[in-house]
Amino acid sequence: MSDEKKLSPRSEDFSAWYNEIVQRAELAEHSPVRGSMVIRPWGYGIWELMQRALDDMFKETGHENAYFPLLIPLSFIEREKEHVEGFAPELAIVTQAGGKELEEPYVIRPTSETIIYSMYAKWVQSYRDLPILLNQWANVMRWELRTRLFLRTSEFLWQEGHTAHATAEEAEEETRTMLGVYRRFMEEWMAMPPLTGLKSPSETFAGAVRTYACEALMQDNKALQAGTSHFLGQNFARQFDLRFQTEAGEEEYAWNTSWGVSTRLVGGLVMTHGDDDGLVLPPRLAPAQVVVVPILRGEGGGPVLEKAHEVAARLKDAGLRVRVDARDNLSPGAKFYDWERKGVPYRIEIGPRDLEKGQLALARRLVPEDGARKAFLPEEEGIARLPGLLDAFQAELLEAARARREAASVRGVASLGELEEAFESGAGFVYTGWSGDEAVEEEVKERTKATIRVIPDEEFRSSDRPAGCVSGTGPARDEVVWARAY
Repeated sequence: MSDEKKLSPRSEDFSAWYNEIVQRAELAEHSPVRGSMVIRPWGYGIWELMQRALDDMFKETGHENAYFPLLIPLSFIEREKEHVEGFAPELAIVTQAGGKELEEPYVIRPTSETIIYSMYAKWVQSYRDLPILLNQWANVMRWELRTRLFLRTSEFLWQEGHTAHATAEEAEEETRTMLGVYRRFMEEWMAMPPLTGLKSPSETFAGAVRTYACEALMQDNKALQAGTSHFLGQNFARQFDLRFQTEAGEEEYAWNTSWGVSTRLVGGLVMTHGDDDGLVLPPRLAPAQVVVVPILRGEGGGPVLEKAHEVAARLKDAGLRVRVDARDNLSPGAKFYDWERKGVPYRIEIGPRDLEKGQLALARRLVPEDGARKAFLPEEEGIARLPGLLDAFQAELLEAARARREAASVRGVASLGELEEAFESGAGFVYTGWSGDEAVEEEVKERTKATIRVIPDEEFRSSDRPAGCVSGTGPARDEVVWARAY
């Protein structure tokens, strides 16, 4: 491999490493439109697999898909004061259409609470019309000043769920259920184990009563907010007159939730598992789980190519996603490098000698603990073992990511000085006590550039939580997790 093909080492410049992987692995590129990206087939293939898995989970929990308009009347956004204040700097507004000035400007969808709840108000009359459990897959626009492919772009793809309920208890349960769905997806499909918990008031979604989040730790020990679920209370219902007649015959406003994840997850996948050779994909989200590379030499390569397609067909019959790389303009070494850079979990090499011996050469994307990255197995055994090998690869990635998270977590920090020392030493998640005073959040942010990522759920809390606030000014109301974040 030539030096110019090597990626910037993660340890020296994580940001450059990330940008190079995204482009060299052909995930995405910058577009001619400021702040927007072109998602290439390999990157979109990952997103499609994410969509399918999440969509199945949403439907398992009783949700249906719908679609709402891209353009939202500006007056709708302005009805919810906190909502408009939270989004005002990011709004893209259409003022002309059809060669004429519009009577009312339209906002390009930054999120859809306002227009969706205005429609729910038309559909709901009685408690019998509730709950409404809808999701939409869409694009949104938030005019970002600083962008980075997948992590923060002006236009991105996402799903947004929006529900309406007859009671606050039902809405709260829905909010927590969807947070659990996201966590399960991130662990089981992405092999990316997040912390879950409640956001502090300053980090709560504009217009929400409470926001819950999945916070994942990347390899540079920065946090990525990977998904959020919001209990909206009756705020939007009141603004859009979303009322219903209760079973007792009284009128009440509905209780709402919203929740979403986006193509930011693709960036999270890169930063959780990638190495200095390129992308590393969990098998469940790899557009190709196995690539078969026939080693073709001269005019006698026909039988080898035939065997490559035969092996690929058998693996597809076993339910695997497989590609045969028969490109004649690249050497085998160049093909190996190309697929390693794209993160394919397993590669099968078949050459004339393998054909004679009735064997397959199986190469893993990552070196296993025993150091044997390539194995030569009888054809039947290799085909039979691959599904299990892929499952083991998936589990290994999750275990490694969880171990990295715990190794980078510091608990029991009792003072601002200790907190600063922890981050100066490269800590990821730092656990402290917190009084609930937002002034403490601001001071920590100024001194360390870290913010409260979550007030963690019970299973993530420390057994020996500090009794006092990290500021040293009084007792702790909560234990919180601080991190520098994307």
